[in-house]
Amino acid sequence: MNLPATASDSPRVYLAGPEVFLPDAEAVLARKKAICARLGLVAVAPLIDAPAPAAEDAMKRAFAISAGNEALIRSCIALVANLTPFRGASADAGTVYELGFARGLGLGLYAYTNDPRDYAARALERPDGLDIEDFGLSDNLMLEGGIAAAGGVFVRASAAAEDPWRDLGVFETCARAVSRRLAQAMVAPR
Repeated sequence: MNLPATASDSPRVYLAGPEVFLPDAEAVLARKKAICARLGLVAVAPLIDAPAPAAEDAMKRAFAISAGNEALIRSCIALVANLTPFRGASADAGTVYELGFARGLGLGLYAYTNDPRDYAARALERPDGLDIEDFGLSDNLMLEGGIAAAGGVFVRASAAAEDPWRDLGVFETCARAVSRRLAQAMVAPR
């Protein structure tokens, strides 16, 4: 894996997740960035490091946001994804795209979920007559398979039930694993 240099020589990681939809998204992302900084990581996040551009046309604005996020991902050596189920039984679609995009670029992949139940248990809550993927995984096999193939870590644990979007304990556990793995990669012979 080619490691892009950063000004501080600390590993640069992209924070992917549905937190961007929270009313206090920037504050939550800033807390995540601060946790990463304490662990020796330079975290970048949508809204903060790629603010939504002003545009009168909604589609142009949307595509500019997408391009900005992709540029941020390209500037990193790893992606940390919040795969907590969002608006359904599975992870946020945008986060899933970013994870696949990062996999295609050969970046390190790390993820966490604040809901440790298997995907099949959550999907059974929405019966539609179709087969349900039941491999004991947290989400679709392609997500966990890609993370594993990239040598990453997927942390599954419960967050505070009253506010799983702002409880960053599981995120911090994942960020600690990222910091350890990337530190090892930086000292390993290339």
